[in-house]
Amino acid sequence: MAFTCRGLAALALLISSAIAQNSTNSTKSAIDANYDVLTYVNQLIGSSNGGNVFPGATLPFGMAKAVADTNSGSNQGGFTTDGSQITGFSGMHDSGTGGSPSLGNFALFPFSGCAGDDVNGCHYPKKERATSYVNGSVIATPGYFAVQLASGIQADMTVTQHTSLFRFKFPASQTSGNASSPLILIDLTDLSDSRQDNGTISVDADSGRITGNARFQPSFGSGTYISYFCADFSGAPLRDNGIFVDSRASTEVKDLLISRSINGYPLPGGAFNRFEKADNGILARVGVSLISSEQACSSAEKEISDFDFDKVHRAAKSLWREKISPIKVSTNGTTTDMLTNFYSGIYRTMVNPQDYTGENPLWESDEPYFDSFYCIWDLFRSQMPFMTIMDPGTVTLMIRSLIDTYRHEGWLPDCRMSLSKGFTQGGSNADNVLADAYLKGISENVNWDDGYDAVVKDAEVEPYDWCCEGRGGLDSWKALGYIPVQDFDYKGHGTMTRSISRTLEYAYNDFVITQIGSGLGGRVGDVEKYTARSGSWKNLFKADQTSSINASSAVFEGFFQPRYLNRTWGLQDPLVCSNIDNHSNSVCSLQSNAAETFESSIWEYSFFVPHDQATLITMFGGPAAFVERLDYLHENQITYIGNEPAFLTVFQYHYAGRPALSAKRSHYYIPAYFKPTNGGLPGNDDSGAMGSFVALSMIGLFPNPGQNVYLIIPPYFEKVEITSPLTGKTAKIKNVNFDPTYKNIYIQSARLNGKPYTKNWIDHSFFTEGKELVLILGSVESSWGTEVADLPPSLGEYEGFGNFTGASNSTLKMGKRAMRFSAANILHEMDKTGDGYWAN
Repeated sequence: MAFTCRGLAALALLISSAIAQNSTNSTKSAIDANYDVLTYVNQLIGSSNGGNVFPGATLPFGMAKAVADTNSGSNQGGFTTDGSQITGFSGMHDSGTGGSPSLGNFALFPFSGCAGDDVNGCHYPKKERATSYVNGSVIATPGYFAVQLASGIQADMTVTQHTSLFRFKFPASQTSGNASSPLILIDLTDLSDSRQDNGTISVDADSGRITGNARFQPSFGSGTYISYFCADFSGAPLRDNGIFVDSRASTEVKDLLISRSINGYPLPGGAFNRFEKADNGILARVGVSLISSEQACSSAEKEISDFDFDKVHRAAKSLWREKISPIKVSTNGTTTDMLTNFYSGIYRTMVNPQDYTGENPLWESDEPYFDSFYCIWDLFRSQMPFMTIMDPGTVTLMIRSLIDTYRHEGWLPDCRMSLSKGFTQGGSNADNVLADAYLKGISENVNWDDGYDAVVKDAEVEPYDWCCEGRGGLDSWKALGYIPVQDFDYKGHGTMTRSISRTLEYAYNDFVITQIGSGLGGRVGDVEKYTARSGSWKNLFKADQTSSINASSAVFEGFFQPRYLNRTWGLQDPLVCSNIDNHSNSVCSLQSNAAETFESSIWEYSFFVPHDQATLITMFGGPAAFVERLDYLHENQITYIGNEPAFLTVFQYHYAGRPALSAKRSHYYIPAYFKPTNGGLPGNDDSGAMGSFVALSMIGLFPNPGQNVYLIIPPYFEKVEITSPLTGKTAKIKNVNFDPTYKNIYIQSARLNGKPYTKNWIDHSFFTEGKELVLILGSVESSWGTEVADLPPSLGEYEGFGNFTGASNSTLKMGKRAMRFSAANILHEMDKTGDGYWAN
């Protein structure tokens, strides 16, 4: 039942009074700026249970990433806390990826000594030398990682941009039969054992410097890359050195050129240094480069000239503190777990992509070069928008890098790693990233004319290999307005699947082109054309297609379905590839026999029309039916929050005039699926995508990427302050009636810069202009943000919206009864009664 106008007016007066009474209290909850944000960073979140995070030492977006590598089946980030053994310590990694492990090149491994004081008494192959580590010995903090091996060797490490500094300390008493000459080897290997032919390594007999290179394969792309290193050692006198091949070693030979071998597994090989007794430990400084060993040596000498471990560690911590500090929150009433969940999510957004500027051998350019975009299909949804708030300077460099990649390789990447083209998962999602950055004022030294040319090329020209760039099926897209199942595509080549998800993503890609074109001016024809094409998603909507979980469950009607070249309909069960699809033959990735949706179901993709939610809501039968369908998606676990297409669906209630339900849904997923524990992520982190979902949800402003829109829910903290690195101005969000048990999670009214604010969304100027948003909270859904004028922008017109009907009849009664109490007790009384909490 709707609120009456009279009841709403009275309630509004009382809430205004509550604002006045609470204004003094809100100043009392001012943020304590003295706490150290790094206190709440837990890098081990996601180090087990398939989170695949990199938990080691790195700088923000740094190239050098030092950590212990394990032999786990989920070692994509190097180290895991799943009981696996350590096989080495290496200085290049990615974070949170799926698929094959990446990088982990040139692993070091320490021995206290070799049996019989013979260099052939050490175990050189990776499989043989694997050693357990001591539970409880792992320390991972920003810029630092430490662990103790079961052998008694303690290892810790820190980094600069291109250089890792490892420190190995050996036990005082040696194992029986071993001499007291520690040995440290470097292996021509990587995490996925992808080394190709002609790996080379050399050790200098006098200085102990080890240099080398090898060719490897990327983890989720095509081609190969060559990586180089330069290692120097300090802390103990050098006894001797040499090379090893397989399980045998020699101090007479100093250089090695090694084959891959003939059985598909790289032949073990590398070099070693053996030292006199090292009472104070041994430091290994390892520079990395994608240009040459000489450049790796130069970087190492320049960045760590004096082997001062503590100085390097302090500098790394300082840089991380500077990067994360723009966001401060009130700790009043907030648990350490919540703060750790929050700041650890922020931390993970700044591990990948990686700044490889000056390390790109593929072309000469004065522009920055970033790598490890795993994959833009994942990171455009929340990670890049979050970094635009937190670190617009780095986002600017990334945008310039993407545009420069287009200049030299002909296309914007959809995924890129290790100097290689990654596989395209759907549409041309770099278009979304560029549009989001353009709309939010990313401009310094960005050539937006070239950026616009790049996104238009994605829309108009089909590449030969659309497996790895651009869009396939463009002839059909232009002629039919959809990608047909079993398309006839003779111009380009890629996996002929995903016709539904590609259609929906192409439609959005075309829309975001209009966002750049409109701003640049002089492109009216383009804007009209791409606006029209952005509506092509409707061509796959089959109004009479039904879906139900089983014979006794609710039946929903109207879903996207595949269509053939002759415009007839195909069929895919809308639940195929959903979280509850248990059929073993369902595949939904890049296989040639995969479904017509990528990593998701038709059920979930039915909501992916980010630019025209109004029309979608109408096609689903109106706002009430839209909410019912969203509820069904989440409550029946058809969607999985561990995959990025789920992110926006948590907040799409805003478009149906029910922003309170977005808040409720957000609080269901956090902390139920995101916890500050080693196994606390739902699936892999996807290079920080999961971290950004947590961070944006908890500050209460979630983006619709590619648009200048943030959907408002109450932050998870009493107060949030975000200082723009671009303008120096601080945006503030205050929760009045904040409840640390999170019963008061519904906005009753809001004020922006002191004036009443009813829209349930806000734009990016909130951050750059340092505005203040005050939210009055309560324990029941209100009419705030529910009118058509309050809804986020949409290409189509909102229809079928009447008076607010979200609250139950008991909510109205509570509102009237509350008028008998003082304004300060309104929300307490509502909370105590508890009716109408989740009513439709």
